[in-house]
Amino acid sequence: MDGLIMDYELNVPAILRRGEQLFGDKEIVTRLPDKSWQRYTYAEFAPRARRLAAALRKELGMGDGDRVATFAWNHYQHLETYIGVPVGGMVTHTLNLRLHPDDLTYIATHAGDRVLIADKVLWPLVENFRERAGFEHVIAIGDGATPDGAIEYEDLLASAEPGDLPDREIDERSAAAMCYTSGTTGQPKGALYSHRAIALHSLASAMAGVLSVTENDTALPVVPMFHANAWGFPFTCTLVGAKQVFPGPFLDGESLLEAFQQEKVTITAGVPTIWMGILAELDANPGKYDTSSVRAMVVGGSAAPQSMIEAFEKRHGLRILHAWGMTEMCPLGTVSELTSRERALSDEEQFRYRAKQGTPAPFVEMRARGPEGIVPWDGAAMGELEVRGVWVSSAYYETPEGADRWTDDGWFKTGDIVTIEPHGYIEIQDRSKDLVKSGGEWISTVALENALMGHPAVAEAAVIAVPDEKWSERPLAVVVLKEGASAADDELREFLAPDFAKWWLPERFEFVDEIPKTAVGKFRKTALREKFASAQPAETA
Repeated sequence: MDGLIMDYELNVPAILRRGEQLFGDKEIVTRLPDKSWQRYTYAEFAPRARRLAAALRKELGMGDGDRVATFAWNHYQHLETYIGVPVGGMVTHTLNLRLHPDDLTYIATHAGDRVLIADKVLWPLVENFRERAGFEHVIAIGDGATPDGAIEYEDLLASAEPGDLPDREIDERSAAAMCYTSGTTGQPKGALYSHRAIALHSLASAMAGVLSVTENDTALPVVPMFHANAWGFPFTCTLVGAKQVFPGPFLDGESLLEAFQQEKVTITAGVPTIWMGILAELDANPGKYDTSSVRAMVVGGSAAPQSMIEAFEKRHGLRILHAWGMTEMCPLGTVSELTSRERALSDEEQFRYRAKQGTPAPFVEMRARGPEGIVPWDGAAMGELEVRGVWVSSAYYETPEGADRWTDDGWFKTGDIVTIEPHGYIEIQDRSKDLVKSGGEWISTVALENALMGHPAVAEAAVIAVPDEKWSERPLAVVVLKEGASAADDELREFLAPDFAKWWLPERFEFVDEIPKTAVGKFRKTALREKFASAQPAETA
């Protein structure tokens, strides 16, 4: 219609152009496998990303929509792939380093990956699935000898010039990136992200009240680039011109804190298990690290205990920012950035809100459905969270059996059981498959876990349902104690008692050296249920 706003493609090339044109002098810093540091600027990064895209098309015959798999740590070459592949009209498909070779073979084959770009330091893992996946070309990143049959990454880049890439606009609704779910139930399933979804997700992440990422920031994503789109940080930072710092394979507390201090990191992001390790390092070495530059430590992947949020702030002056999302959501869903209304509350009440998953990001809508239909926003009624929005998947990639995850009116069923407060704050009570149904009533394992991890002797705690003849199911707590600490069943039960109904309290505690975790650091409760399924039924509840 005449007079309407011009069409402008919301795509990854537009993100790269802005980063290069406006912020060419900003740094991108990587910790290499030998622990040295590599530095260059956006002005150097952008031509390399375009050369990669040109070489993939010209030298390897890749075309629009073709999949390029990555198997790599967080570093500058992985960023070049993240951005360069979709700039060239292809699709970046990140493979999870921690998955079983059978899963990797299935995922790469199902996605139709034609090329694999992988770190040489990970080559022993690559060899476990490379041949079975049937890649046409394998490209190796890093120092050292070139593995048999592989192409050197730098040699591939040298075979093309940025100008070899066709100058064209890419349809914003075409695919740009791809991630697969972890496959905890059934086969892993693919989420395909459009250029438009990534562009809008990046804009929202940069907004005040969301992640507030700006050109002034120095961002260090601990969350792996192979997990849930790296929570969007590579794209958001490039859009706004933030300095990017990549930790490489060094994700221990000491290495990360050294990087925070040296590079004056302002925002970082990771799962709770990472922050627990950093908290332990800070507690063990008070005053050793200068973390005064850090304005926010974003935590997601699983619920963060309120005790951890308080410990970071009260003992070390560090602010945890709670967020929630899913692979199927590109992944950002909610952020617990308090509004002026909550900031007027007492410190105790503010911590309670910050331990929730927060309010929806712009252009993401949420509701919860219980047995009787949509539940009220009263902070008490529990239901399964359903979402829709501009970066929420509309289906799984070529997986018809996953269609039941979408409602008839197009909302995605997340599998998370939540309450929603009147002002829109979401609080995850559990995954639907992890809830304990005792005597016909639901018990939140997440609430019990987070409370247990507030005990001074507890390092980690996972709660699972075990069979019970009288009540159908009862909660069992699996606990890892801090080094040198001790706690008995009765002590932990008494610690929980003031905050929970008596019938919520676990009768049985199992003390273990380690809780098994998934590839992305979440508690692997399927393994715990297998191990402790024979738990004796309780006499009382």
